[in-house]
Amino acid sequence: MKYLIYTTLFFLTVSTSIKGQVSNNIQIKGELEKWHTITFLFTGPSCSETDFRPNPFLDYRLEVTFSNGNKQYKIPGFFAADGQSSETEALSGNKWQVNFVPDEIGTWNYSVSFLSGRNIAISEKLTKGQPLSPNGLTGSFTISPSDKKSPDFRTKGRLIYTGERYLKFSETGEYFLKGGADSPENFLAYHEFDNTPAKHKYENHIANWKTGDPVWHKDKGKGIIGALNYLSSKGVNSVYFLVMNVQGDGNDVFPWADIDERYRFDCSKLDQWEVVFSHMDSLGLMLHIVLSENENQLLLDAGFLQTQRKLFYREMIARFGHHLAVTWNFGEENGPAPWYDMLGQSVAQRKSGLEYLKKINPYPSFIAMHTLPSDPERTDRLAPLLGFKYLDGASLQIDKSKDVYGEVKNWIKLSADSERKWVVNMDEIGPWFSGVFPDSRDSQHDTIRTEVLWPTLMAGGAGVEWYFGKLDLTTEDFSQWSNMWDQTRYAIHFFQKYLPFWRMQNADQLITGTKNCCFAAVGEIYTIYLPSGGSTNIQLPSGKYQIKWYNPRTGGSLLDGSIKTILGPGMMSLGNPPADHQKDWTILINRNK
Repeated sequence: MKYLIYTTLFFLTVSTSIKGQVSNNIQIKGELEKWHTITFLFTGPSCSETDFRPNPFLDYRLEVTFSNGNKQYKIPGFFAADGQSSETEALSGNKWQVNFVPDEIGTWNYSVSFLSGRNIAISEKLTKGQPLSPNGLTGSFTISPSDKKSPDFRTKGRLIYTGERYLKFSETGEYFLKGGADSPENFLAYHEFDNTPAKHKYENHIANWKTGDPVWHKDKGKGIIGALNYLSSKGVNSVYFLVMNVQGDGNDVFPWADIDERYRFDCSKLDQWEVVFSHMDSLGLMLHIVLSENENQLLLDAGFLQTQRKLFYREMIARFGHHLAVTWNFGEENGPAPWYDMLGQSVAQRKSGLEYLKKINPYPSFIAMHTLPSDPERTDRLAPLLGFKYLDGASLQIDKSKDVYGEVKNWIKLSADSERKWVVNMDEIGPWFSGVFPDSRDSQHDTIRTEVLWPTLMAGGAGVEWYFGKLDLTTEDFSQWSNMWDQTRYAIHFFQKYLPFWRMQNADQLITGTKNCCFAAVGEIYTIYLPSGGSTNIQLPSGKYQIKWYNPRTGGSLLDGSIKTILGPGMMSLGNPPADHQKDWTILINRNK
């Protein structure tokens, strides 16, 4: 079984109550610890992926309500074939599964609802459902503190949207800055997943797989697991991928039993995805789950929120919503694109889909939407969603690097003015054919660093992901961008270590130089980015200030420049950097307490 391969688990067959009767048709699998995934495996009706009526994905509805004190979660379940299909490739069985992540220690109670009926999985009229065993089953279990260590997300808790510019871990209170991989978008088109076109092998990363890491079928998965290990070792903390690109650029990733199927899912493939996603949790890698792309946004129900779309969203949430750090991206390049003679989803369709996604997700996960690369299309699609309570952020695509700083500032301000602040990420830099070149072609990545990476963070953006242009769909070796991962890590390290960035604001008005960037908690701490080097002046209130310099090209420790301290108030010169005056530098200014 896949669980035995990649983690230590407790298997409990618990005696629980169904209307006064004793039942043994449940297994609880997992470490009974806070923030750990606990799998509830129920014995129910025997079904197959191929069943027409009843369809196990559509005509049954499993939900388990978990409660601890005042907290209560209603978690959707799913048909799990034989309960171990990642290993057996089973199409049929009598196992039904719920994945739950407790966010409190102590005793949790649970109550099972299991109903059958036509389209009951997506119905709002549950009174018409027919109860089936294990409906009515109740029980309890006890949760202890987690024993994991960083970077495992289980040490930090769930990453949630709180109404502010940055996502926050619910256990530690730590704010998150993203530095991720946006390519390949067809990351899941991996040759050792069941029923999947063999586009990716990640062979060079097999060497990054370690003894004890997960596999399935005894030795499958080493390439994709090794790739994730490599990314994590470089400080990457997010990976972007489509879970459905049928009729899209890759046409090689789909969760269903067949590429032309829309109502029945591939249990073994999705179980194998879960092995990979669980490993991502342990590595501290956010799942950036993209639900559609421009070419297929109308594939399900012509873009409307009807049976196919509701079922797809529900199955994805039921199977993967428990993961601690998830971006649910409504769609890549959502909306009609000027380069295609085809329609796209309307504002009303976007809003209904976003609302449904938010309401069926039992956890407060982050929901964003990816944009078209330029205006007026980008603004036409995003602006009507400002203030909409079911969208938490913007996943920006920008075709020209010189526009990044202004666009990130613009959407942060517009969303703040709408009374629903967005988490704004710079997720795809253009132009489409280049994106970020490999180190072999652009060894220093000066343009990306000076016009995209640092400006995004200095504008108040929540992070970046890197897209690889024409190499997107064929990316096999992430080490080709080694220096880009390093430079991203240097930037995020600076913000995380030296700045209370979550309470700082863009403050360009305080400094000289039209291309320079300032980010500040005025009167307390300031950071200035000089993309072309040199120096700048800053307007400061009264007080004594310490000046340090940071090298964004190589990272490392803070350094002294030509001026170490200044005394305000007034417009003050900050002097010159320690070396390489014509290259980019970051300045840190702290007021003495």
